[in-house]
Parts: sequence; C-alpha cells; structure tokens
Amino acid sequence: MLFGRGKKSKAKQPEDNGAGDNGTKQAAETVESGATKGDFRLSKGPLDASEIDSHDGYVDLGSLLIEPSEGLQLRLEVEEATQRVVAVTMDLDGSSLQLQAFAAPRSEGLWDEIREQIGQSVASQGGEVEEVPGAFGTELVAKLPTEAADGGRGFRAARFMGVDGPRWFLRGVIGGPAALEKDAAQNLESLFRKVVVIRGENPMPPRELLQLRLPKDAAGPGQHGVPDEAPEELRRPERGPEITQIG
Repeated sequence: MLFGRGKKSKAKQPEDNGAGDNGTKQAAETVESGATKGDFRLSKGPLDASEIDSHDGYVDLGSLLIEPSEGLQLRLEVEEATQRVVAVTMDLDGSSLQLQAFAAPRSEGLWDEIREQIGQSVASQGGEVEEVPGAFGTELVAKLPTEAADGGRGFRAARFMGVDGPRWFLRGVIGGPAALEKDAAQNLESLFRKVVVIRGENPMPPRELLQLRLPKDAAGPGQHGVPDEAPEELRRPERGPEITQIG
C-alpha cells in the first residue's frame, strides 16, 4: 500500500461482513445496546473503535483506522489555509473512495438530513441525483454536468454512502467507474466495511469533522493530481473546504 502527499485542488447491510480480518469482536449485543437511532450497521461495519480488539495492523489516521490492502493508495486531503487534514481518499483499481467522519448526536443519525442537502446542492449545479438501495442502506448517485475536451457535454458521477454509528457519522464518496458499476465497486465496499472510526470522548457539536492526521510512518511527499469526483460543496456535510491531496 502506497502513501503520499499532494497539493490543493478546487473543486439492510449485506451478508458479507468482511470485518473480522483484524480481530474484530463479535459484538452485536454491544452495538445494539450502545447504538444510536439510525445505526443500521448490525456489527458488520464500518466499525466503532470499541468493536475491535487492537489497533495493530491498521494505518492510523487519527479518527480513522484503515486496513491495508494490496494495490491500495491513500491520499490525505488538506485544507490549504489551515493545513488541516480534512479527508482521506482510497484509490484502488482505477476508482476512488473519499472518507470523512463527523461527530453526531447520541440519539439520532445524520444521513437522512445530509442526503437531502446533497440533492439540493447537486440540483443547484444543474445535476441529477437519485436515491438507490445500496450495500449500506439508502445511497445517492449524483451526476454532475461537465464539458469534455472537445467541447461536448458529459457528466461525472459520484456515489454517496452514509453510515450512522455511535455518536459519529461516516460518509464515503465513490468516484470513477465504481460509482456506477456494481462489480467495480465491490473491493471499495469491502474496504469501507473495514474502516474503524475513533470518535473519542470529548464533547463536540454535531457535524464537527473528526480530526485526521498523517501517520507517523508515512512516506515522504509525492505530488499527484487530485480527482475531483464530487463538487466542492459536497466534500463535507456543511461547508466545503478547498482541499489539498496527499497522494
């Protein structure tokens, strides 16, 4: 698995849980007793930090733990004004999965409200959005208009997945062929299930971005282009920062 840093860019759960490779606890009872309203993960992932035995074997990005996979490249996306890491993108097999985790209320989830906001944002840009049943419950497929190099009109697609966990919300945005092709998305879906969210105990307002950081053993900077699979306004549930890639 490769890791690097880049520069600013504008811009019912499935039966296959795939979540036990790093010593995941079989903690359905714990999830049921501690879950918030809207937590439909059924202990199959994405995971809460309380549902794994150890952080060993994961790439530690602060609020997110990522399980390494052959061919996987990670890019941390950085807000240039503050140099704060605001997202992590997983590149695999020609497609991408952007991850962001947020604080959420104890008693209810955020995904229903955020889906509506995404739809409004896409529509304001002349795009189309469709709610579809997906691997992680109700998902959104957005198509945004683009202009091709030859001057023709086209669109770029992004698939939005949202998971409400215990006091956190995790959003994934798939770009590239996997946004529309089910078979191409399987490996990224498997990686999404294995993501571990570390909420922490500090009080935080809902929708506050959980802190990400560069892992201590990361490779040195290497410049790469940043895929812009989602409009700037959709990179976070509320405000959309301009983002720098780490790729």
